[in-house]
Amino acid sequence: MQYSESLETPRLEERNVQKALLRVFARIVRATHRDLGHASRGVHAKSHALLEGTLTIPANLPPELAQGLFAQSARYRVTARLSAIPGDPLRDAVSGPRGFALKIHDVPGTLLPDNQGVAVQDFLFANGTVFGAPDAEGFLKNLRVLALTTDRAEGAKAALSRVLRAIQKTLARFGRESAALDALGGFIPTHPLGDRFHSQVPLRYGDHVAKLDLVPESESFKRLTGTLIAIDQEPTAIRRAVALDMAREGGRMSLRAQLCRDLHDHPIETAATEWNEATSPFHVVASLEFPPQTSWSEAKSRQIDDRLSFSPWHGLAAHRPLGNIMRARRVAYPFSAGLRSKLNGCPMRFLPLSEEKPEAEGAASS
Repeated sequence: MQYSESLETPRLEERNVQKALLRVFARIVRATHRDLGHASRGVHAKSHALLEGTLTIPANLPPELAQGLFAQSARYRVTARLSAIPGDPLRDAVSGPRGFALKIHDVPGTLLPDNQGVAVQDFLFANGTVFGAPDAEGFLKNLRVLALTTDRAEGAKAALSRVLRAIQKTLARFGRESAALDALGGFIPTHPLGDRFHSQVPLRYGDHVAKLDLVPESESFKRLTGTLIAIDQEPTAIRRAVALDMAREGGRMSLRAQLCRDLHDHPIETAATEWNEATSPFHVVASLEFPPQTSWSEAKSRQIDDRLSFSPWHGLAAHRPLGNIMRARRVAYPFSAGLRSKLNGCPMRFLPLSEEKPEAEGAASS
């Protein structure tokens, strides 16, 4: 299906929902600052790994895949952030889905206005096939529940998580896993380097529309798929597990695109509908390589967790985010970043400090 501005159908009430989202994000960010002395992201507060790597786009992709950033064979430096999804830095025993934010440096082409002239492309992923709500209104309802317990009752959350994980494991034996249980703390704690991550919501893909995913490519990552991490005793068990594997050998992931073929099987505005892979399978468009490295340190955290911003609206016009959830993110993420920047006295940046022009500072994402 060809990209067209008419594919999006904004609703009249979206503006009010977005304003309400800002109030909830403010409540979460202010709560972490008040109780922890440091304001966290409104979502994805805790990082499991902070990685540097290279994205390689191959030559001779088919014309419908050779679009936007992927039109030419090239290599780009990348910065990636593997994170927990809640807005407060909970111990790992509260087990939920993970996020994977990818920042591609020095991209060529026409930038979205949100970039403020910084040549970067961000893609955001999570390890669930669909977003946790069909639209921003549903996201607001979920976030309000999380806001009520931000930085509260962590022990109770961990106890509930153990119960929900047991239920989820039983459901998994029958192929009936529940995304709702995952979100509540029942996510089975697999090793994230072996997980599959999804963009969940669509974006422009040059002349087309697509969703993206990341899957293990190297044997070093493939053998981690399904491997469980013991999370109940160590607050940062996931961070330690990733650090051990990244120090030993690193690995590669494939970045893939799934093209929108028709709006029935591949809707634009409904974020909770999985796109049919039978009518449009994923195709590899790039390889993402992470060499052996120290995957987390306090110094890296100060540079990336505290200063670096990620947003799907940082990127090329050829990869403009699409749909209700993406429009809400355009409002909520800069607000969240701006608030934590103000509370922490730490400017937000689009790229690591050494690479970005001083005048390009500014609030940018959650």
